[in-house]
Amino acid sequence: MAQYVSRLDGTFQALTDPTRRAVLGRLGSGPASVGELAAPFDMALPSFMKHIRYLEKTGWIRTRKTGRVRTCTLEKKSFGVIETWLGEQRNIWAGRTDRLEHFVTVTNDKETSE
Repeated sequence: MAQYVSRLDGTFQALTDPTRRAVLGRLGSGPASVGELAAPFDMALPSFMKHIRYLEKTGWIRTRKTGRVRTCTLEKKSFGVIETWLGEQRNIWAGRTDRLEHFVTVTNDKETSE
């Protein structure tokens, strides 16, 4: 469980940065080189590489080096971690709203019958 929580924390933390979100958005269209990904950003390549390494460490992307070109690919399995967590949250809140609906309905029925 601790490993799941740690992975989930890293996954969400990777999304807190607008640069990393933009990189993930771009990779949604297909693989790209680090140079292509870095082009729209006004930062030095070593600074940009910190974002790439963080995304790779947290499992959002995979990189492959061919010669001097490092290509990044979106790692779709990371979405599964988030989907699982969101599904759990959805079930918790659905149960709570169902109980609230039952409480309101029963309370309203009791007041109407009195």
